[in-house]
Amino acid sequence: MKVTKGIILAGGTGSRLYPLTIAANKQLFPLYNKPVLYYPLSLLMLAGIRDILIISTEKDRSTIQELLGDGERLGIHCSYAIQQAPRGLPDAFIVGETFLQNEPCMLVLGDNFLYGADLSNVLQTAIQQASGAHLFVHHVEDPSAYGIMTVDAHGSIQSIVEKPQNSQSHLGIIGLYIFDGNATVYAKQLHPSQRNELEIVDLIRKYQTNDTISYSQFGRGFTWYDTGNPDDLLEVGNFVRTIETKQGLLVASLEEIALRQHFISVQQFERQVADMPNGVYKKTLIKFFNETNASNTH
Repeated sequence: MKVTKGIILAGGTGSRLYPLTIAANKQLFPLYNKPVLYYPLSLLMLAGIRDILIISTEKDRSTIQELLGDGERLGIHCSYAIQQAPRGLPDAFIVGETFLQNEPCMLVLGDNFLYGADLSNVLQTAIQQASGAHLFVHHVEDPSAYGIMTVDAHGSIQSIVEKPQNSQSHLGIIGLYIFDGNATVYAKQLHPSQRNELEIVDLIRKYQTNDTISYSQFGRGFTWYDTGNPDDLLEVGNFVRTIETKQGLLVASLEEIALRQHFISVQQFERQVADMPNGVYKKTLIKFFNETNASNTH
């Protein structure tokens, strides 16, 4: 399946982060040295996706658009749409219908964090192998807080249940998905749950009935967080700080990813870094660039 479009669902009220979210969008909160929104956007870029729709509330659209603009500096194209009310994940395909034009896409939630070795290759391989719907799962300690997938001894999907109370499976469905061009059609067929939202599990069940469904499991060496609560936001910030300061690696640096993915040229990268205010982030990018150049000369 050829996937060239991505959606970031960055709406919602941020109720778990109240009162922080009274006046600010949670996707703009600092996660160590970058806004939360950089991290899900980095996943789409690592997957090779350059045409991206960002869905937010009307109140937050202008500040998110100020952060990313049209995406040209990163070699991508950013569009924006408004979700009038938090109507659930499948609503992203209804809001984004004009953008999608019945084409496949990768959907990521605006507060998702995922880190691991060779992540770009894992995402791009999943895109190449996907058909119908493709889910990403990760071990979770508390199944009652997530959509949970149960598989048999051969790895075949047996069931998908939203927040089960007594599940033996710990395969949590994380907020990253690939759907084919039927997603909008199926989303329009869904009915709101008791929470008055369209549920992603119900959309997945549509695919179980009508199409192919597959999944990728992130195992050891991968770290996933939903940063929608204060504890995880702080923990992930400390995790990123440790990776960047102790290992000297950049996490979700959009400029670095754009250069590595060949979305922008070396000259464009150098101009962007030169125009940045003097600070730690600029110094880190210069260090990365100098080390990359040095390794390429040997």
